[in-house]
Amino acid sequence: MAGRIVKISGPLVIAEGIENVKMYDVVRVSHLHLIGEVIEIRGDEAAIQVYEETSGLAPGEIVETTGEPLSVELAPGIMGGIYDGIQRPLDVLRTKVGDFISRGITVDKIDREKKWNFEPVLKAGDEVVLGDIIGTVQETDIITHKIMVPKGYEGTIKKIFSGEKTVTGTIAVIETKDGEKELKMLQKWPVRIPRPIAEKLSPVIPLITGQRIIDTFFPVAKGGTACIPGPFGSGKTVVQHQLAKWADAEVVVYIGCGERGNEMTDVLNEFPELKDPKTGHSLMKRTVLVANTSDMPVAAREASIYTGITIAEYYRDMGYSVALMADSTSRWAEALREMSGRLEEMPGEEGYPAYLGSRAADFYERSGNVKCLGSDGRKGALTAVGAVSPQGGDLAEPVTQATLRIVKVFWGLDYSLSYRRHFPAINWLNSYSLYTDRLEDWFSKNVTPDWTRVCTDAMKLLQEEAELQEIVRLVGVDSLGVEDQFKLECTRSIREDYLQQNAFSEVDSYTSPEKMYKMLRNILLYYSEGIKALQSGALFNDIIELDVLVDIAKSKNISQDNLAELDKISDKIRDQISKTLMSEKTA
Repeated sequence: MAGRIVKISGPLVIAEGIENVKMYDVVRVSHLHLIGEVIEIRGDEAAIQVYEETSGLAPGEIVETTGEPLSVELAPGIMGGIYDGIQRPLDVLRTKVGDFISRGITVDKIDREKKWNFEPVLKAGDEVVLGDIIGTVQETDIITHKIMVPKGYEGTIKKIFSGEKTVTGTIAVIETKDGEKELKMLQKWPVRIPRPIAEKLSPVIPLITGQRIIDTFFPVAKGGTACIPGPFGSGKTVVQHQLAKWADAEVVVYIGCGERGNEMTDVLNEFPELKDPKTGHSLMKRTVLVANTSDMPVAAREASIYTGITIAEYYRDMGYSVALMADSTSRWAEALREMSGRLEEMPGEEGYPAYLGSRAADFYERSGNVKCLGSDGRKGALTAVGAVSPQGGDLAEPVTQATLRIVKVFWGLDYSLSYRRHFPAINWLNSYSLYTDRLEDWFSKNVTPDWTRVCTDAMKLLQEEAELQEIVRLVGVDSLGVEDQFKLECTRSIREDYLQQNAFSEVDSYTSPEKMYKMLRNILLYYSEGIKALQSGALFNDIIELDVLVDIAKSKNISQDNLAELDKISDKIRDQISKTLMSEKTA
């Protein structure tokens, strides 16, 4: 029996008399069949969060429940697509209704007509359990889509097929305890329920991003969580674009949550043109985009967050390393605040709902380095990186603080750095990573045993520079000793020649850990050798005017194929400083 609308308040609709309705059921509102989700039930009344524009609705119009929770469809065909917050493919919508999305439009989330070449990996007679891979489909040039056994299909394979199949075609018949069941590639999963795993593992492998300040000082582990708070114009979106392009993940899910449409357009324009450094194919062939721009209905921001992370969990369960970018969770929190206000709930700090922290925790805790379900013991990882846009750059506001209580990596963007055109504008004095200690072994074994020492020495110099700058502001640089003045020169080199990175340079956009180590090692070598020379009587001006400083500054433009040049710079540093010292002694 259909219910009736009794109240409309923006994206919130109150309806009564909906028979058998449950929390988080998807409902169809009015004759327009607008998509909504039940978020509260009080007696005979249900509060519905509508994911489409509600203008023109009137009390008395019908509301019908679908009897199902908000779910995503999971099957070959997801990869490389761009969806709105409720997983409607935007290219299909455009074909159907033009450049502007009409209300109440329903399209298939996954193409039912396209045929995929299904290749079984098991045979008739094999026993299967929840999570087992029964066969594969080559979804893109990069991604092999693994079809997993869903809940309720555990048992013995009676028949299994191969060849061209649609996602709704039968690929296997399985004898279960409830009788024979036909398995299809198309599966559904409720977005608010985390997908099950066998075991959560400790994250001990870094997600290499190619961004020097991140990988050197504030690394994030595969399966970890990170946030990028910062004011408008400080470079949050560019940092997330860089992570999506270059991070050492096999699959990228990028959620544009309430951001400007031109930012998603940049992703759409850039990613198909960019080549994956590992495979040489387009980055779009391993990327899924969920676009919910600022001009789309506010309530759909929450759906986009859950849709994105459920798709990410699905590919993680196949055994892939997945990186999820959410830009920005502040817009999601603003949607929560608006819905909470319209529900007349008791507000928390700055009007945000009291459950803001628990909702954010529910989202970030779905990340992790995991052992997947299935008998093959495969492992997958889901790394969640969320941008936060605090008003006026105030990091004490509720969304930032709620996020920092959950995540383990904080990349704090500083407007003063971006104003000086220092990008990425991550403040090395405020940021932190709680993964540093557990990732030391990986860097020592896979890059160099000297990694931790070099990173620690560089950070120590930057911290000492901050203290010296306070003195310089009060009494001037001439009041410092020669060694302290030299320290300032070397930290300037760390900041400008190492930490600054050009996202639009073909060579400088990505730096491998090996190149990072050699670049930073050279700067620290110049510092240590220079200090020794000054203590032995060399002149300050002679040390800071060496030709090798130009080579250090140009190191970032040395290609990955020519890292031997960085070793030559090391020899040049020692040679030039020793010659300077000899000439002083001779004089």
